[in-house]
Amino acid sequence: MTTTELLATLRTQANPSNVAGMARYGISTRNTLGVSIPFLRNLARAHRRQHDLALELWASDIHEARILATLVDDPKQVTPPQMEAWVKQVDSWDICDQLCNNLLRRTPYAWAKALAWAKRKPEFVRRAGFVLMATLAVHDKAAGDAAFEDFFAAIRAGATDERNFVKKAVNWALRQIGKRNPALRKRALSVAGELTEMDSKAARWIAADARRELMSRP
Repeated sequence: MTTTELLATLRTQANPSNVAGMARYGISTRNTLGVSIPFLRNLARAHRRQHDLALELWASDIHEARILATLVDDPKQVTPPQMEAWVKQVDSWDICDQLCNNLLRRTPYAWAKALAWAKRKPEFVRRAGFVLMATLAVHDKAAGDAAFEDFFAAIRAGATDERNFVKKAVNWALRQIGKRNPALRKRALSVAGELTEMDSKAARWIAADARRELMSRP
């Protein structure tokens, strides 16, 4: 299908009641059709690794088309300028997470961008940094434990950010790194202990939630 045909297909699936439900979970309703993620994943299967198509879908500024773009783009053709342009245009936590998990973590720039974005001020750019950390912890099986030391430093620095979408991503990163293996679990629990001592509600919440999950594991 062409971009025009794909956008037309998305519009046939528009569901205002789904949009209302998404809003209750803090998802942006701007240019949102209410199309389900399973439908988007199924639609993407026939269009994998089509970089130009992904660029056109993202440029449409339609919520679901942007998620579809993250599913059809070719990670090998994604450039740092594209990553910067896209992350700055993110206006909803679900697009942020889909972008990082479906596409950006697969690029050779993911580790560097995770650290760079975790220092930025805009809410969804900063969230993207920590979401990348979480998804890399899950999916990059070749990474050694030492590779995560810089992530722990970024987690300590970002833990005092009281914004909901940021603190939840910081927590996600800490938990996922800690779940990789026993050594990183011990290290993550140590970092959680440091966060507990901070004069910050966000840091203490991150620490308590991470410790609850990591200490419940065998």
